[in-house]
Amino acid sequence: MTRKAPKWTPPSGYDVKVLPTGKWWDSVRASVKVGEHALKLLGDASGAVVQDRHGPLYWLVTPGAADGWNVRDAQVLGASTAEASYAGVPPAHWTSSPGTHWRIPVGPDCYLTDAQLPHGALALAAIEELGPVEEVGR
Repeated sequence: MTRKAPKWTPPSGYDVKVLPTGKWWDSVRASVKVGEHALKLLGDASGAVVQDRHGPLYWLVTPGAADGWNVRDAQVLGASTAEASYAGVPPAHWTSSPGTHWRIPVGPDCYLTDAQLPHGALALAAIEELGPVEEVGR
């Protein structure tokens, strides 16, 4: 996890802001099932994580650090993706559901996750939750 203070701060106020990915961070979105499993595998090694009101989890990673990933049930949203990408970011004080909230709040000691960490955790979680690739679709 990157320990340095973020160059941006979460929005203030009382509404989720839709922000462009690729400027301050890229976002790695994972399905509920795989994301929850990966979050447990990462434990304290995870940086800030947003949970969407519909369940998916979003890790913040250095722009470009997750380019070229191919992990089941995970998608990289960043400046290098084919289309412009955006992520909903809740105010800093939204740290519990209902609604979009910080599962792991961003702060001076918790910001970006080293992209290699969620990559490994998500790949393992996908196998453990969904089975080996060759079993998909059976």
